[in-house]
Amino acid sequence: MTSPGTLPSTQHLVVETSQVDDVRSLIALVDPQRPLLWLRKGRGLAGVGEALRLEFSGPTRMQDAAAVWRDIASAATVRDPLRMPGTGLVAFGTFAFADHSTQSSVLIVPQLLIGRRDGVTWVTRIRLDDSQAPDAPTNPRSTAFGPEYRITLTPGTESADGFREHVAQAVERILDGELSKVVLSRDLIGRIPADADLRRVVSDLAVGYPDCWTFAVDGLVGSSPETLVGVQDGSVTARVLAGTASRGADAESDQQAAVDLVTSAKDQDEHQFAVQSVLASLRPHTSHVLTSEMPFTLKLPNLWHLATDIEGTLTDDASSLDLIDALHPTAAVAGSPTPAAVTLIEQLEPFDRGRYAGPVGWVGADGDGEWAIALRCAQVEPGGDVTAYAGCGIVGESVPEKELTETRMKFRPIVDAFG
Repeated sequence: MTSPGTLPSTQHLVVETSQVDDVRSLIALVDPQRPLLWLRKGRGLAGVGEALRLEFSGPTRMQDAAAVWRDIASAATVRDPLRMPGTGLVAFGTFAFADHSTQSSVLIVPQLLIGRRDGVTWVTRIRLDDSQAPDAPTNPRSTAFGPEYRITLTPGTESADGFREHVAQAVERILDGELSKVVLSRDLIGRIPADADLRRVVSDLAVGYPDCWTFAVDGLVGSSPETLVGVQDGSVTARVLAGTASRGADAESDQQAAVDLVTSAKDQDEHQFAVQSVLASLRPHTSHVLTSEMPFTLKLPNLWHLATDIEGTLTDDASSLDLIDALHPTAAVAGSPTPAAVTLIEQLEPFDRGRYAGPVGWVGADGDGEWAIALRCAQVEPGGDVTAYAGCGIVGESVPEKELTETRMKFRPIVDAFG
């Protein structure tokens, strides 16, 4: 683990939150090249600057982050008269999928945080000690978007033929009894101008997929439909997605697609693997867990998903960082049994997933927070290189060509936003 921003014992963060008039757009307030954003249905958080940056790596990256964050929060001086989710001290975070990924996992505390929730808008200013950094922003300021740009994302390390072959190999291993499900993904790559305004991509995603979590953290941008975990005042929530179908061309075919998804034994099996994975991980930390007996169909602009909402009550002092560590990786993004699935992913996928399919979200000083699984996303490097990812669950009945088609559907939000 590296934590270059860890506070010396003689310093601490000073945090001040105050209510302000509503702002027109959170997206317009963030840095064009380094946006920090968490947004759904117009509510969320926007960050500007970096008061503190913490980096982690390795198998204990989330445990380390939880421990460091507790120390930072306990040492901070926080003035927060609103005491709402997202006010006071907050860090944005994104974590690598794999234990040995070369991509770092980060927690970023912005210098300026603007939030909107339940009709209330606020600004939080964060600094080290009682001194203000010379370049720290003091007030939220909207700026016009930069010039338009459009790029085409093309196959990366994993070609279409390679993906089909790896799906076939995975099906063979499943039928041999090694595991029940594995999630395989492929990548697309491209390059944007070095000074491109990423807010254009983020804005397209937020407008096109308002029911998803639209996020931008350390170059990872996307819109995820899947809530990994939310923690608020002792309550725990999650939304599990597994099982997918494309939307129909008209109302009749669209409804039939939803019916076919609900009645598909293959998709129902895949979904139950994912639900049981989450329930097993939450059980040591929760009680009174409620979930529907049958999944419901979640309608997105381009896809139908099988979805299950989970609610429970926290029974220990676990923070949202502790819970993402307990939950990751779920069967929805790895497979079942998870250890066997992760091993097979390492054998078959010819690339490092980076932060794709890892937790992305935010955590507050009290440990509460909201975290999604980083899906429908792309990592944008400082020089402009873009890598997008999409995957699907493979079970014994999977057909390679159909799984390839599913990844094309799942790429659509990112492909459209960049193109």
